[in-house]
Amino acid sequence: MTLMIFFVMFIMECATGKLCPLRASIDVLEGEYFFLCYLESRHEHFQEEAYIINWYKESAGKQQLVKETHRIVSQMNFLEFWPAELSDSGNYSVIHSNGKQNLTIQKWALNVLERNKSSCFNENHLTTEIKSAGTGHSLKCSDLSIYENESITWYKDCKNYEHETERELNFRTLTVQHSGIYTCKILISHEGRIYHSTNTIKLVVEEDAPEAVTLEIVGHHEEIETEIGKEEILNCTGFLGYYMQEDVSLYWLINQTFPEQCTGIPENEPSICEEEFKKLQLGNKFYVTRLLRIKKVRDEDMHHNFTCMLQADESTQIKIVKLKKGKTQDLPVHIFTTGMVLALLFPFVVVAVVFLFVMFRVDFVLFYRDTCRRDDTAGDGKEYDAFVSYLKDCASPIEDEREFALKILPMILEENFGYKLCIFERDVFPGGAFVDDIHSFIDKSRRLIIILSQNYISDRAIYELESGLHKALVERKTKIILIEYMPILEKPSVPDASKAYQDKDQRAL
Repeated sequence: MTLMIFFVMFIMECATGKLCPLRASIDVLEGEYFFLCYLESRHEHFQEEAYIINWYKESAGKQQLVKETHRIVSQMNFLEFWPAELSDSGNYSVIHSNGKQNLTIQKWALNVLERNKSSCFNENHLTTEIKSAGTGHSLKCSDLSIYENESITWYKDCKNYEHETERELNFRTLTVQHSGIYTCKILISHEGRIYHSTNTIKLVVEEDAPEAVTLEIVGHHEEIETEIGKEEILNCTGFLGYYMQEDVSLYWLINQTFPEQCTGIPENEPSICEEEFKKLQLGNKFYVTRLLRIKKVRDEDMHHNFTCMLQADESTQIKIVKLKKGKTQDLPVHIFTTGMVLALLFPFVVVAVVFLFVMFRVDFVLFYRDTCRRDDTAGDGKEYDAFVSYLKDCASPIEDEREFALKILPMILEENFGYKLCIFERDVFPGGAFVDDIHSFIDKSRRLIIILSQNYISDRAIYELESGLHKALVERKTKIILIEYMPILEKPSVPDASKAYQDKDQRAL
């Protein structure tokens, strides 16, 4: 029953000639006449009581009543825009009300597109129709106006098309040449002004018949820029159509001479050769292709004609390719600028690196040892890194000398750098033989640090000096580090033992 009622309503609407398109989402260009409408039958059969019809536009989530202006006019079951503006975009609805209840009849989503000022149409405001060549077809310009006696003009690719003025553009037999973008433009007069409305259709006509054989040098023009010694590969490709032909041939000529085949030429020999003939199928299209390989361009090649010949269906097509010397290109500005900046900064970077290495060489060495986990002292049998020899018995005019040996030096080398020092007064237990203890602890140390001053030579320090010199000059087991804590005004007398060691290996001093 419901279906029958709807069918009757549909017939009634067709009789009036005002069948409104059932569009839920609508795109329209700014500046053009446009209208929204609903089927009158949708509210005629609800009830016979008095009612009113209101148009609403959704704004910020709320329904706002559309107020009539000189531009927006409500006429029966139509809402007209003279013309549409970008601000008109939004969701619209028409509501039937009898004072007791409200009933939404229809809703629309209207999208007003910005007009393309450089073209007669907008890419987002067109429909595409794909048809086959050889068939008949009609393009329809409908749903643009409710008025009669409008002026209609058809355009193809923005040019007036054969002075067509009917709502339908008929093609008895379509060809590939009919492909294009067609625009229907309707002129409407309203209150002394002329308005227009357009409809754009992109017609694509596909050719089902096999295409004629064409020849194409893929990726190159007829004249190729190259350089002496450079390798060039010429690709000759022929399109056969929609079926593979058996009696097709494709080959290269060099000054009307056949080149050699690449299969019989050593790879390292500089020459010109022809690759094997290949057949390809991409989708429903068939191709043949052949490569000409110029392994190393010579000066004489610049004067040759490289001819590609295609023979198929008792026809021959050719295309000639020539080589010419390319123009020397200057270095791009950004690369040149970058290179100059790097060249200017390089000396400063080198100086900065050297300066940092000199200033922090000890830190670099320690960092290297810590990173590489290398320990040259492992397995040498030594217990201390250095034995500190300093003034002990003789009274020093400056007490800072002993403080330097007993406090400052251990604080720096032991606490900050992790070395282990042997200081006689701190590490040697009393009660042992003095001379034996000196020799024993120097043997256990890798270095001998001598804090040298004017009063260094004393009864006890002389043994440390002699023993250290013996270890360094004769046995070559210990290296000596001299620290001149105070200036030595007079050269101290070297003990006889040390003189003997000095005479024995004078070069070491």
